[in-house]
Amino acid sequence: MVSGNTGTQMSTSDAALIEKIVQRDESALAALYDRYASLLSSVLNRILRDTQAAEEILQDVFFQLWRNAAQFDPGRGSLPGWLVVIARNRAISRLRRHNPSEGEELLETSVIVPANLESAVVQQQLLGRVKGALENLSADQRAAIELAYFEGLTHSEIATRTGDPLGTVKTRIRTAVESLKRTLSP
Repeated sequence: MVSGNTGTQMSTSDAALIEKIVQRDESALAALYDRYASLLSSVLNRILRDTQAAEEILQDVFFQLWRNAAQFDPGRGSLPGWLVVIARNRAISRLRRHNPSEGEELLETSVIVPANLESAVVQQQLLGRVKGALENLSADQRAAIELAYFEGLTHSEIATRTGDPLGTVKTRIRTAVESLKRTLSP
């Protein structure tokens, strides 16, 4: 996607850009792409470990934003949070298609961090908070969270990989998610 980034676009809020996308303003989509593509690429590359697949999904996510911008509800969370959830779900669906024998439901818990990520500085601060919160987890909890969220493994797959009982894996993840929610809540 080709985009032109001007200072005016960077100072425009996500909500204003979404309104412009609803009105079919391509420059608004380009501004949001410039703002969030690197964040989404990081998530997608971490999950998929396939640059080409990550780029395809990234384009799909922004195409979905173009088609369905009116569905975004800022009252339910931030735009980057919404985009990350869409990207993560698409990446995990892609992984599942390559391993259809695994039917267990994916992790249903999410940690939503309400923040305005309109600037790179705020984005870096948030990433620092998330990394710090992950570092405060026990090694077992952190490993389980990373396997579930970044590699897209199911609870059963994590248990198989780590050799831990399924109940232990579920407890670690549930406890870790609760800890992350407490740490990252405003």
